[in-house]
Amino acid sequence: MSKAEDVDIQSFINQHPFSGFQWFIFALCFLIVMLDGFDTAAIGYIAPSLIQEWGATKPALAPVLSAALFGLAAGALASGPLADRFGRRLVLNVSVLVFAAACFASAFASDLQGLTVLRFATGLGLGAAMPNAVTLISEYCPAKRRALITNAMFSGFPLGAAFGGFLAAWMIPLFGWRSVLQLGGIAPAVLLVLMLVWLPESVRYMAAKGVSPERIRAVLGRISVTAASARSFHLAEVKSATVRGSGLGVVLSRSYIAGSLMLWLAYFMGLVIFYALINWMPILFKDAGLEQKTATLVAALFPLGGCGAIFFGWLMDRFNGNRIIAVGYALTAVSIYAIGQVAGNVGALVLVVFVAGTVMNTAQVSMPALAAGFYPTQGRATGVAWMLGIGRFGGIAGSFLVAELTRQKLGFSEVFTVIAIPGLIATLALILKQCAHPEIAPAHHAPADEGCPSYREEQVAAH
Repeated sequence: MSKAEDVDIQSFINQHPFSGFQWFIFALCFLIVMLDGFDTAAIGYIAPSLIQEWGATKPALAPVLSAALFGLAAGALASGPLADRFGRRLVLNVSVLVFAAACFASAFASDLQGLTVLRFATGLGLGAAMPNAVTLISEYCPAKRRALITNAMFSGFPLGAAFGGFLAAWMIPLFGWRSVLQLGGIAPAVLLVLMLVWLPESVRYMAAKGVSPERIRAVLGRISVTAASARSFHLAEVKSATVRGSGLGVVLSRSYIAGSLMLWLAYFMGLVIFYALINWMPILFKDAGLEQKTATLVAALFPLGGCGAIFFGWLMDRFNGNRIIAVGYALTAVSIYAIGQVAGNVGALVLVVFVAGTVMNTAQVSMPALAAGFYPTQGRATGVAWMLGIGRFGGIAGSFLVAELTRQKLGFSEVFTVIAIPGLIATLALILKQCAHPEIAPAHHAPADEGCPSYREEQVAAH
């Protein structure tokens, strides 16, 4: 067999332009994550309406606000190992079906208890969808643009959350709060039809599982017709698993455990901030004197800033990802603190909320790309999913944190001072990850890999 007939899959992807086929995969994954953001944030935008219609107190809202987060955690933790075993495509399709059905059913809840149960079910699907969308697109990216493309795709999450705020401000006065949840169920159901027809399996996953060369050739042929000359395929891993078996075994192995723990801690703290603010900002701003519609619109600016992750992705493809995101979290702490200092000035509040949302969401949205680049194919879906899943408990903590702070009657500025602290902790976690797993600019990875005992080249062949 000649070398021309034996193709390394990642090298093939690296050597060809990003094709229309790959852009289509990107678009599908982007829409999955955008609808994930919409459905996740929807409950925060309808919370004031729940208080008005059902007479619920703010502390009583904590369970329904956090129910989806428990589901998100469970869905992510379960879906990673399942995707590493059964494939990214199957898990994605099932997860979108689950969150579409559950979100639509949530629109017909008659009390907080019923809504809480349905939000948990919605979270199961949402939690399984996001990490596998990240994993799938990262495995179709050329190495030199992986962080940029993955971050651009994942920026759909804050865009979906922000879009939900603008829609909610328009829809709730006209059609009621239930219409927001109905839309959150119908849109992913339509997307699921497209996914069932056109979404492919990860070609790297197929090679790792020894799928027939014919199936791999058919997929790669949609990237470039030059794949037709290949007779066999292999997958060269720069970062290889030091243990055999499950994806979870890789994530928890001695070579990866320190980095895994720091990724979990940083993402956890980021979601403490995100969900504390996305769920409670409309209420906190309303209590600070803003009209409900104005409070909702200003709060919607916070997740809108996630578009900055595209710039961070560009930086991460050229420089040290740990340090770049650490700077983002440090700036997050400063800007969140600043929100609490400008409550009386709507113009300043708009500006500071947008800046805070930009730096916070840019850092948080960049984390899945950092995790995807940290793990080998054998444990990538599990590594990304477990970071997202364990991080969800930070979202739960954030929801209950603000409920407790309001119960203790802390002032507006004091609440935001407390919420800023997790940003500093996330910064420290990424600095420690860099110390435990030194990384340098991607352009110089090869020499670094040769000197690191946890990095070695491995080939998974598909003959």
